[in-house]
Amino acid sequence: MNKIILITGGSQGIGAATARLAAKRNYTVCINYHKNDDAANSVVKEIENDGGHAFAFKADISKEAEVLRLFKQIDHQIGRISGLVNNAGIILQQERFINMTEERLQKTFATNVFGSFLCAREAIKRMSTKLGGAGGSIVNLSSIAARLGAPFEYIDYAAAKGAIDTMTIGLAKEIADENIRVNVVRPGLIHTDIHAKAGEPGRIERVKSLIPLKRGGQPEEVANMILWLLSDEASYVTGSIFDVTGGR
Repeated sequence: MNKIILITGGSQGIGAATARLAAKRNYTVCINYHKNDDAANSVVKEIENDGGHAFAFKADISKEAEVLRLFKQIDHQIGRISGLVNNAGIILQQERFINMTEERLQKTFATNVFGSFLCAREAIKRMSTKLGGAGGSIVNLSSIAARLGAPFEYIDYAAAKGAIDTMTIGLAKEIADENIRVNVVRPGLIHTDIHAKAGEPGRIERVKSLIPLKRGGQPEEVANMILWLLSDEASYVTGSIFDVTGGR
């Protein structure tokens, strides 16, 4: 039987690229998405047309009740997962710190931090050898912003991703003897719609001179790192942070 993987935010960008690559490597892919039914179903259809197995599950991971429902649906319809990619996240319009409202902060941290924590918790309950599971791997998606701080743009998003880095390090140590590995990937400037969502569609072009490789990355280049970390090739890797940033 193919291993079952859950990718949150899997309907577009890095999540969709990871879903396609995972299917090609014989995973049964569960794609979580929040709103865009057409995008999620399109990725599923593409995978199925290519001979793979994929399913779409709609859920807002910032809400605990919906996370619980998501995992129960996968349990009943597909089976016990052995891999989780905590990819879902949001970014809001670029703004100086002094103008950030509580509403903005709540929204940013609800999905980027709480959602990843909740999904990791539920995944552990199914993977842990102490709880009857067969082990597994969790890959969290952070950002180069966690290291750079994103001043004048989105310090809140950077701080949320910094929390994911710290969670990864602690959680990896806590569950290592339950045969679960936890690592984090920090993409740099990647060609997705995240920059448009933050209010600057041409951001990569503006700052690419700061990148040693002098270009933005492709979602597939991040997906390759994620799939390696999920695989047995990374069997001795846990609690580690991997930058996919073009050298920045």
